[in-house]
Amino acid sequence: MLRQRSTALPLAAVYMLLVVYASLYPFGELRWPAGASWDELLHLPWPRWRDRFDEVANFLGYVPLGALLALGWARVGVPPALGALGALCLPACLSYGLEFTQYFIPGRVPSGRDLVLNASGAALGVVLALGLRWLGWVDRWRQWRLRWFQPQASPALVLLLLWPVALLFPAPLPLGLGQVFDELGAWIPELLEGTPWAGAVAPPVVQRGVLRQALSPWVEGTAVGAGLLAPCLLAFASLRPGWRRLLVPALVLCVALGTTALSTALNFGPAHAWTWVTPAVVPGLVVGFALSVAAAALKPRIAAALGLVALATAVSLGASAPADPYFAASLQLWEQGQFIRFHGMSQWVGWAWPYAAMAWLLSCLASAR
Repeated sequence: MLRQRSTALPLAAVYMLLVVYASLYPFGELRWPAGASWDELLHLPWPRWRDRFDEVANFLGYVPLGALLALGWARVGVPPALGALGALCLPACLSYGLEFTQYFIPGRVPSGRDLVLNASGAALGVVLALGLRWLGWVDRWRQWRLRWFQPQASPALVLLLLWPVALLFPAPLPLGLGQVFDELGAWIPELLEGTPWAGAVAPPVVQRGVLRQALSPWVEGTAVGAGLLAPCLLAFASLRPGWRRLLVPALVLCVALGTTALSTALNFGPAHAWTWVTPAVVPGLVVGFALSVAAAALKPRIAAALGLVALATAVSLGASAPADPYFAASLQLWEQGQFIRFHGMSQWVGWAWPYAAMAWLLSCLASAR
């Protein structure tokens, strides 16, 4: 059987990393449980208390992982039965390892119920994946991908699928991804604490609530337009030439509007879902959409080069945006409220997405040369 590169396996690997972060967040100093032996730690207790939201999250959170593993292994030539077995065992082992690790994190409580829910969710994902293969949808996806995308487009597909997830975490500027600089400014002093060069090397701690100078409307609009243009250029660098490219700007705009509105609604309520659409944001969206339509005719190499420019512009302008009190309040809701399970998943994707996209675009330019 011809083995082909699968988009599902890279997505599964990224998803597992995010599950690890979301399951162990907030992290703490690892400590051996007082008076516990290895025999006791190997057994996961069954807690009496129940949290409906937590149960649903534990079940649904592993459904995509089981489906992605089953589809990915079948896609690269692994027999369906063996792939399905691996897609059942690996998430179950991952869940057990994470629950076991919670013994050593103060304030965390391992749960056998969570293990059962995680494994059941992965099993449902495997069943869905097998059903998709039986209905022939996997072959249809392969044929569709060959018609629309270039052979080396797997990383770009993964990045495009992760872009809506990245937008879910609140940002100081709409579509402003990659804003990890303030976090790095806070982490570096902590990492260098106690070293002789801490004062000379570590920058001063910059709190996210510190107000910077407000951006002018045209600068804010430029940043929003670049944030909308960047995923379109990424898609054009991986798509085959043709009329299909004209669909990309409309699809990207719809995803940007819907996902950002969803993120705002989760933070401030459905009544405020569209408050982020300000007089400075609207021109940026219009210009970004118009430039995306015009860029549909570009060759992949030129689209990759302009994509690097758009990403650098969006990240640099977004880094200078002020963190207003509403942004600080939204972060507290995500980091301390019921969204804590999804905090790490969306935050890390939002931080890393522009830089991963830049790396892929640079690899496209290098291979073309």
